[in-house]
Amino acid sequence: MQPHWSRRKFMGASGAGLAAGAAAGAAPAAAPAADDARPAPVRIVGVACSPRKGKTSAAALRVCLEAARAAAPNIEVELIELAGLSLPGGPAAGVPLGPEERDDFPRVMAALTDQRTAGIIVATPVYYSGLTFLCKAFLDRLGACRRDNFALADKVGGVLAVGVVRNGGQELAIQAVQNALLCQEMIIVGDGRPTAHTGATLLNPGTDDIAGDEFGLATARNLGRRVAQVALRLARTTKG
Repeated sequence: MQPHWSRRKFMGASGAGLAAGAAAGAAPAAAPAADDARPAPVRIVGVACSPRKGKTSAAALRVCLEAARAAAPNIEVELIELAGLSLPGGPAAGVPLGPEERDDFPRVMAALTDQRTAGIIVATPVYYSGLTFLCKAFLDRLGACRRDNFALADKVGGVLAVGVVRNGGQELAIQAVQNALLCQEMIIVGDGRPTAHTGATLLNPGTDDIAGDEFGLATARNLGRRVAQVALRLARTTKG
């Protein structure tokens, strides 16, 4: 599966100069390796759960990820769209796949459980004040991560929802996704300041264009930045 968001390559700072010897004739200290001078990459992965590829949920998630990437030079971002992928629900209940059944979930899971992935942002359209069937299938299949020694534990999670009206159930959809992510021992954050609520809430007025939703886009940017900031702090704590 090819990601829909290209990854940036970053150049680290150059190593420090050689230190002078403590006494005359002492050999200079070796310069630190170039890799040691670069901050480790911190990856934020966005998962768009709309069955319609490239529409408003993906567009809002791109805004969110761009804000995350701007938080620090070592942030990498990746967008995964579930539209067009096959995510059978049977394995979540222990039902084996049929002989002709395709399953794309293992590739999605690999991106999320990758050691470099520190944050995950889930985006879903609002269907009748709830999730899309694709988002629910995705969250159910994440049960495999619990069985794999809680492979998503301590990763930062954020949620974005797009509805057809301003108060169309976005917060209900966000809370449903957050509840599932909490079961993975993830660290859940909302959109950061100045909006600072449960997550990003956007409006698609039926035109498949969110460009005019200034408030909603602000919550998307705040969510992306907040997920990145917390992921960076956790990465520094872990390194220290």
